[in-house]
Amino acid sequence: MNLPKNAVTEALSDAVLAAMTGAAGAEILPRWRSLSANEIRTKEHEWDLVTDADVEAEKLLTVALRDLLDITVVGEEATAANPALLDEVGTGKPCWVVDPVDGTRNFVDGKETFACMIALIDGGRTQAAWITYPTNGSEIHAARGVGAFLNGTPQATPAPPRPDALRGAISALFAGKGTDDAILEQASTLGPAAPIRFCAGWDYLDIVTGRTDYTTFSRTLPWDHAPGALIAIEAGLRSAHFDGSEYLPGDGRPGILTAHPSVWQRVSDTVAPALETP
Repeated sequence: MNLPKNAVTEALSDAVLAAMTGAAGAEILPRWRSLSANEIRTKEHEWDLVTDADVEAEKLLTVALRDLLDITVVGEEATAANPALLDEVGTGKPCWVVDPVDGTRNFVDGKETFACMIALIDGGRTQAAWITYPTNGSEIHAARGVGAFLNGTPQATPAPPRPDALRGAISALFAGKGTDDAILEQASTLGPAAPIRFCAGWDYLDIVTGRTDYTTFSRTLPWDHAPGALIAIEAGLRSAHFDGSEYLPGDGRPGILTAHPSVWQRVSDTVAPALETP
């Protein structure tokens, strides 16, 4: 690690959350359900939306985070403009990772299920993570080896209440083989399965709070998963690649499964063949 061991303090965490709340109040919530057409654009793919809220909130957060720790900020929108910025995550050097509006399509559609996410990376691993939910004012955060906290209360996720009927949230859109229906059908052998919310911040909250029993993703971009994976681990869950290897935000490998350790391997054995890319 390059940062001091005591770099992640309660004061730092409070300051990060305050910056996220400030950015939401200034740039995100005023545009929620009031976006004009010229405030919405597409990136490389037509389904990949970006709005003025994403761009302007990330600018505010970048300044605020560098005031707290003057290290590289790898923002989703800055990386869209400069793809080489993504390489910073895997260097081992400290950096911030920012997703200003996670679930942009939900945001554009006027849904409540979008989030703001930040992770602090050092030594190739996520050291601290924060997710805020602007539409209801809640937050969840974690620090490595310290624990996860939902609105300030320590969070520990118990084993699934019905291990014979596991509730799954499945991301099949980018799996690269089969169809969404076929993948969901395979997952349904474990219990009821449904698509993800298309907002990783909410999907990770669902599993940490016990609304679902496992969740899978095929794409593993660091701004989508560095925050939620650490929070899940600190809440007592297992979040790893389908082969059981550690998820590292900069490794670029596809596939991540989050579940309670008591059922993780069974879920992986069932869904990995359908979800892993060829």
